[in-house]
Amino acid sequence: MDRHRSRSPTTSSHHHYSPNRRGGDNRRRNHCDGAQFRPSNHHLHQSSSTPRQTPPRSQTLSTRREVYERDFPLYKQPVEVGCFSLDSQRRFFNDSRQMRYYVEPERSPSFDLRDGYRERYVKRDENVKEKLDHILRWIVANRSKLKSKLTTNASCPLDFDFVTWRGHLTKLLTTPYETREGWLLAVTRFNGTLYISEVETEAACRERENRPERNKEMMYWGYKFEQYMCADSTNSTPDPSGVVNTNEAFCTVVQTRLTDHKLLFSGEVDCRDRDPGAPPPPACYMELKTSAEICTPKQRSNFHRFKLLKWWAQSFLPGVPRVVAGFRDHDGTVVSVETFQISKISQVIKNEYNCWKPTVCMNFCCDFLSFVKREATEDNPSVVYLFSWEPHNDVTYSVHRDSRYSFLPDWYIKEITRSPE
Repeated sequence: MDRHRSRSPTTSSHHHYSPNRRGGDNRRRNHCDGAQFRPSNHHLHQSSSTPRQTPPRSQTLSTRREVYERDFPLYKQPVEVGCFSLDSQRRFFNDSRQMRYYVEPERSPSFDLRDGYRERYVKRDENVKEKLDHILRWIVANRSKLKSKLTTNASCPLDFDFVTWRGHLTKLLTTPYETREGWLLAVTRFNGTLYISEVETEAACRERENRPERNKEMMYWGYKFEQYMCADSTNSTPDPSGVVNTNEAFCTVVQTRLTDHKLLFSGEVDCRDRDPGAPPPPACYMELKTSAEICTPKQRSNFHRFKLLKWWAQSFLPGVPRVVAGFRDHDGTVVSVETFQISKISQVIKNEYNCWKPTVCMNFCCDFLSFVKREATEDNPSVVYLFSWEPHNDVTYSVHRDSRYSFLPDWYIKEITRSPE
């Protein structure tokens, strides 16, 4: 649930994501140079008993939509470089054992999403903060595979500017249109690569700890829908009588480039097309979603403006081409199923007044990454640059040394700094 040529959000081919092909790559590559950096009174904070001298200066990044209404930036077609699985106990496996296969349902299937909530539901412990640990385990397990991507510079073992989760990038894409939820992103520069890991905000923590029962059950509905739609093998059928265990996950690992930012990120994949003739990953992957049935023009408008934005951002980043949505009634029964092609979503929303724009999303993400590169300069795994944003405000940051925000584990630091075999 939670992919080299360039491609467009309005075409089905995975080429340049730009809806406007004017100009060359060099001009597009410089788009991020126009990031809106402005001084502020939000000073740097050193969380150490012996702080080092740091210039009393901070920068901010605008999130105003109009700033980012320019040509679509160069975004290379994402390439899958690996995958991993998490089992029923959240253990890491460097393979695809948790891959599931899409089985097309009837158009009006009447799935009961409430089934099993009380007696067949194992929920992942949300109090355990995994940070980037699973991605880091994949990197360590695949150092030989990544060797061909290593630079000749020994101080930069990974030939990537950024390592992160797909979900963190999704939050960046939707930021210019987000009006309710802020975020905190911890950044550490280590051996030349910037690692980005989300920190739960106080507001998000309160929401999680005080989540109404109805909301908890509706979260289950999304996982239950997947159980109705997915089989464990290419020749089997879905088994909705089984246990829903949210510890289990299959994750893709992709590399791509946004202008001059080389990215390595991972994201969970719901299922893949089981047709033997399907294209290779990530083009064979599919996202599964549930949403309230649409009965009025206002509901359709809200669906276009809010749901489709998040669905588009989440799937566009790794190159997943389709979202299959189950529309449910108030009681949790799926009344219809519809497939959305990611490449056509921008056409679906084009008649909505003052709606979101893919170019604004991608340009903000690009400028944020440039902002991070510019400000997070100290290469030290114990130093965290904490980037903070609240709706209707600029992005700010503070610096923390040997603090509770540190997230790169010792085992990873030791492994990545040892000489490759």
